[in-house]
Amino acid sequence: MNTKTLRVDSTNPDPVAIAHAAELLRAGRLVAFPTETVYGLGANALDPAAVRSIYTAKGRPGTNPLIVHVAEPAQVLNVAAAWPETAQRLAAVFWPGPLTIVVPKAAHVPAEVAAGGPTVAVRCPNHPVARALIAAAGVPVAAPSANRSTELSPTRAEHVIKGLNGLIDLVLDGGACPGGIESTVVDVTGDTVRLLRLGLIPVAMLEHVVGELATHGNREPADFVARAPGQMAKHYSPRTPLRLVADADLEAEFITACHAGKKCGLLRLPDNPELAATMLYDTLHDMDESGFDLILAELPPNTPAWAAVRDRLMRAAAIGCA
Repeated sequence: MNTKTLRVDSTNPDPVAIAHAAELLRAGRLVAFPTETVYGLGANALDPAAVRSIYTAKGRPGTNPLIVHVAEPAQVLNVAAAWPETAQRLAAVFWPGPLTIVVPKAAHVPAEVAAGGPTVAVRCPNHPVARALIAAAGVPVAAPSANRSTELSPTRAEHVIKGLNGLIDLVLDGGACPGGIESTVVDVTGDTVRLLRLGLIPVAMLEHVVGELATHGNREPADFVARAPGQMAKHYSPRTPLRLVADADLEAEFITACHAGKKCGLLRLPDNPELAATMLYDTLHDMDESGFDLILAELPPNTPAWAAVRDRLMRAAAIGCA
């Protein structure tokens, strides 16, 4: 059976559509919905069976934890065993918004949410559809990106359907997601705040609030139990093979590949890294549908402003970060 799609206004979503989606969530079903980053695949975070169905639909390894979404910042105490002072400072500045904060997990939160670990990743999204849905459901909502595991994250409802049609119950179609890539993730459970995933909020903005961030290793083994998603070496990938090439070599690589008989797509990025983030997945989804044998993509500059886009493309190509 095909997955149902309901179109909703992204700024003033229909209460009837939201109520229907919320009822599905409370019943243990799966609902995809837009956020300011990418579309999420939501389930009741306090229902172990519903959470397991996320992993099944996505083909997601059990070692990759989920992010729990709350409608209001104060609701974090429904899933967190503790809320450190650094978390409060970050949330005061960046919530609602694209920042995920890893904190100690409350005992009643299912182990499946945290991939068996002691922490939970939480954020309060800044999108009217997402916040209305979570509020109407009355439960925290576990929601990774609404795509098959390791594939491109969806920024439009049609991207969700492409990967998950028939595997989930409903997609709330709120149009294109404005941010284009996932949230930044930090861990506040240690003595210093650790950066776990680059994202829409730049590191410099976080450090202005909490001081210098610690970082962890770029890659983990496949069976590693992470504290947050986005840690796998291959992630955010088109189905078409993707190769990263320095800007100066891009045209020559394209000509060489074409002469070798390959049908190649060429991905050049705009000069603005925020605009590049917004269009990245949408463009790659389009290129994935174009029948290319290979996508040649411009390697972004190795600078703080480009760090998140560079990270996504390097994981898409499954090569080590530099």
